[in-house]
Amino acid sequence: MAAFLGLFRRDLRLALRQGGDAGLVLGFFVLAVMLFPFGVGPEPQLLERIAAGVVWVAALLAALLSLDRLFHGDFEDGGLDLLVLAPVPLEMAVLAKCAANWVATGLPLAVVSPILGLAVDLPADAIPIMLISLLIGTPGLSLVGSVAAALTLGARRQGVLLALLVLPLYIPPLVFGTAAVAGGGGAARPHLLILGAFSLAALALAPWASAAAVRLALE
Repeated sequence: MAAFLGLFRRDLRLALRQGGDAGLVLGFFVLAVMLFPFGVGPEPQLLERIAAGVVWVAALLAALLSLDRLFHGDFEDGGLDLLVLAPVPLEMAVLAKCAANWVATGLPLAVVSPILGLAVDLPADAIPIMLISLLIGTPGLSLVGSVAAALTLGARRQGVLLALLVLPLYIPPLVFGTAAVAGGGGAARPHLLILGAFSLAALALAPWASAAAVRLALE
């Protein structure tokens, strides 16, 4: 656990020290949501109908921007080799890196989402559900994305290949996250439970798959 926390703090410090990456993700999220009213028109009824989908799609694309840096820096400077040889299991190291990635990028997306929801005329009673859905769903995005990031290590067009691999896997959280916000009230509960199940399944499976892919990339 001490090694896990040490690696988590180290990755989080690096992410915050190199604030450009985290700022880029958050800035993209804000701009992507704010551009939609200019593209589809300012009609409140139309924006209210698509607001949940707009915020969730923008959050998925913003989360995607940070994934190529998840292992790339350690892969280039040999840090991944040290993690493989370290006494801490590689799966735990991957989990620590995913946790740091979520705190640096996914958590700010969820925190900012209520303000952006108001900007696209999301009903006031749906804003807390939007926040909860992103808090539940974004950890799963980081975990699933770590598998794709590990599989594309060393690839020439890593960013493009990463997007092709991970975007189809992001469809379930997009569907259920949007449905939870659009349903509202008691109708949101089943969708939030499924969203939570997605994140829990990713927590159980993704570190093992990512660690196997990292070992393969280093061979």
